[in-house]
Amino acid sequence: MQVNRRSFLMGSAGVAAGLACGAGGSIPAFAEDSKLRAMWWGSNDRAKRTLDVTKLYESKNPGVSIVGESLSGDGYWTKLSTQMAGRAIADVFQLEPGTISDYSKRGACLALDEFVPSTLKVDSFGKDMLKLTTVDGKLYGVGLGLNSFALFFDQTAFEKAGIPVPTADLTWEEYAKLAVELTKAGGKDNYWGGPYGARYTYVFDAWLRQRGKSLYADGKLGFNVDDATAWYTFWEDLRKKGGTVAADIQTLDQNTIDTNALALGKSAMGMAYSNQLVGYQLLSKNKLAITLLPREKKGGPSGHYYRPALIWSVGGSTKNGEAAAKFIDFFVNDVEAGKILGVERGVPMSPVVREAILPILNPTEQATVKYINLLKDQVGEYPAPAPLGSTQFDQRVFRPIADELAFERTTPAEAAARLLEEGKATIKG
Repeated sequence: MQVNRRSFLMGSAGVAAGLACGAGGSIPAFAEDSKLRAMWWGSNDRAKRTLDVTKLYESKNPGVSIVGESLSGDGYWTKLSTQMAGRAIADVFQLEPGTISDYSKRGACLALDEFVPSTLKVDSFGKDMLKLTTVDGKLYGVGLGLNSFALFFDQTAFEKAGIPVPTADLTWEEYAKLAVELTKAGGKDNYWGGPYGARYTYVFDAWLRQRGKSLYADGKLGFNVDDATAWYTFWEDLRKKGGTVAADIQTLDQNTIDTNALALGKSAMGMAYSNQLVGYQLLSKNKLAITLLPREKKGGPSGHYYRPALIWSVGGSTKNGEAAAKFIDFFVNDVEAGKILGVERGVPMSPVVREAILPILNPTEQATVKYINLLKDQVGEYPAPAPLGSTQFDQRVFRPIADELAFERTTPAEAAARLLEEGKATIKG
């Protein structure tokens, strides 16, 4: 369940300042530097942590008020599109690696270079870390933590089934056998070994990188129809063997924690981003664990790379650029803020914050840090920014085609041909 606008604003210090609006109204734009709007998507846990940091910031910066808005995944992008059309984007808003290039090129983001290092003190992150949020030579956001793709699994379910847990060098062939075994061992209706992963672009990207290719290359699709056919064939074969959740379950997944089959208790394994383990564990009664995505062959490339888990960007139409940058600096560099945030948005970029929070992390949070460390010798080079149209490709092409395949309305070969045809028409380079 997501925190809606009314419930979030009711708890915001912005209410006390007379800045709240009704659940059906719009949040007003502010001309004063002391009043900021912030917008993000995520779980209730993320909303609470974010709200607590805004309260801390307001307590340390008298006269500053921040009104926040937490939305569901689909609702967020719809709202952002509306704001872009009306030139009323929130002063601070959340993006991710797959969307920062797309939205910055469409004018949604303010270039932040002028605020570095006077306001945004991010030198300690390292130059490579800033490259993660740099598009066409300009800094359009600040990473809120490091993460990578991951395989989550229900450790309790594995133990009950007497099946060895996945290892870091698990192959896709081994994964498929595990998924089928888990479905059988579960012995209950509407419960399967794993997801129908054909609709996850980031997993497909890792799959391709294990084979020397990538999702995008030189501003275009980086794969061919044979690659896509092999991908779809793998998932269809596994679905028919009973190793994936049913189509009607998988289509509920909006790339948010509370819609994922693992979080819904419909599967023993799930594929997501490493920082999300914290949110998944909050929804699961069983013990969850984390390891690398399966790979093509033992000893082969993992397909993984470090990425900024999530990103704060500043709205391109803001009149409060300096104030927004100052809030972001606090969010990523203040030790007290870091202790509130933990690793829910990824392992902190700041070495100082990272060191300060390690002793207070719970076992689940520590597991995400250990995972990032485990990847140290497994990660490849960070890819070039996603091309314009990548968000639409994911949401309007990649997922719908996978859904049609799962419902047996098309074949792997037909789906692959469509993916290339519609993908080329969507990606603008």
